[in-house]
Amino acid sequence: MFELKDKIVVITGAAGGLGRAFAQAFVAQGAKVVVCDKNYAGAQETAQMLGGMALEVDVTSEQSVEKMANEVLATFGKIDILVNNAAIYATIQRKPFYELTEAEWDLVLDVNLKGVWLVSKVVCRSMRANNYGKIINISSATVMSGSPNWSHYVASKGGVIGLTRSMAKELGDFNINVNAIAPGFTLTEASLGLMENAAKYGVDRGAIKRPSTMEDIVGTALYLASSAADFVTGQTIVVDGGKQFI
Repeated sequence: MFELKDKIVVITGAAGGLGRAFAQAFVAQGAKVVVCDKNYAGAQETAQMLGGMALEVDVTSEQSVEKMANEVLATFGKIDILVNNAAIYATIQRKPFYELTEAEWDLVLDVNLKGVWLVSKVVCRSMRANNYGKIINISSATVMSGSPNWSHYVASKGGVIGLTRSMAKELGDFNINVNAIAPGFTLTEASLGLMENAAKYGVDRGAIKRPSTMEDIVGTALYLASSAADFVTGQTIVVDGGKQFI
């Protein structure tokens, strides 16, 4: 049921961190992965590690996304699975919502929410034509906790959950499943650079009292991409060791 052999998987934000972990996991299950990122050098590095294809893409630009999708289709003829992972996270300056500038707000919403909409809009054309597809959007458990001084990030990831639900309703007739994963604080390169003692952050609040690793998140993505989740759509799965219950 978890067989992904020869499935064509597009992963955005896959130059490193969680995106690279997703790519590694899908390749291990036999999928053919297209590594997409604005950081093309990082995307190439990931692709070389895995034997995949690397493409440069700016998820906020429809022209860039169209170019990416056309190159994938020219090479493979289809797109089976999309993981919308690209997001601004580690570089966000934390401050109260009333101190944010319009430019700060727009940048985060453009990448984290508009990017998910735009890539899905373009990629789902192939999925609709083939009457098959799996779209996995990466949200965040901060939506459930209302993380302070991070309102633009929380709002963008909350929007991803709402968008996931609407997309699931609209694409169900085309046999396309759309779901979201909401990770808690996970030990990625970006997270480790945010604070000292990152490995201890929030551990005591979880039902499972250990830090989250990238491997904890990728299993959920593999499940949602597989035939085991064919009747699961419009859902948000929180993967945080039991800090939030919804």
